[in-house]
Amino acid sequence: MELLKILIVDDHEIVRKGLRSILARRFQIVGEATTMTDAVRESARLKPNVVVMDIRLPDGSGVEACREIRAAQPATHVLMLTSYADDDALLASILAGASGYLLKQTRGRELVHAIETVGAGGSLLDPAVTHQVFARLQQVPTNSSDPELAVLSEQEQRVLALVAEGKTNKQIAAALTLSEITVKHHVSNILGKLHLSRRSEAAAFAARRAKK
Repeated sequence: MELLKILIVDDHEIVRKGLRSILARRFQIVGEATTMTDAVRESARLKPNVVVMDIRLPDGSGVEACREIRAAQPATHVLMLTSYADDDALLASILAGASGYLLKQTRGRELVHAIETVGAGGSLLDPAVTHQVFARLQQVPTNSSDPELAVLSEQEQRVLALVAEGKTNKQIAAALTLSEITVKHHVSNILGKLHLSRRSEAAAFAARRAKK
């Protein structure tokens, strides 16, 4: 049976060494990365079955790296690791296409099991939680009745709702019959008007508005 190929992404050397020590007994460790940029590049080059991804990276978010990896390589699964439980990070991870979300305090055997589950195409995200998240996102209004959303045009609100569903620019363009350049322009406008810096923050913003 061919071993699952694993890419480890974490900016702390001691964490990477610890993960490699635990995982090398059961899997093929094909590489390591320390930044979001490296994670995306190495994933494209090495084609791992599973990326074990830290959420916080020096040049950005592991969630953003997850989104890019999943968009380019749907067969590669991503397992997010974090030191702290964070509802917004969990939401953003689900929207980015992560197959699992674990705390770094997880025991070694549980991490191995998680990777085996994810590598086989399974999910460690509770279906009930996932359903509730998407149910909330579908309630994001597309009108100006919400004062915080009133700064966005109706088209920008529609784009925001699709960003919140985890859609790529290409998918949003197809759904709204727009060019990818136009969608990219709308996303930039949305981030600017809402004073946000990343797509994951926009998705989390939309979810918070849906709760109200």
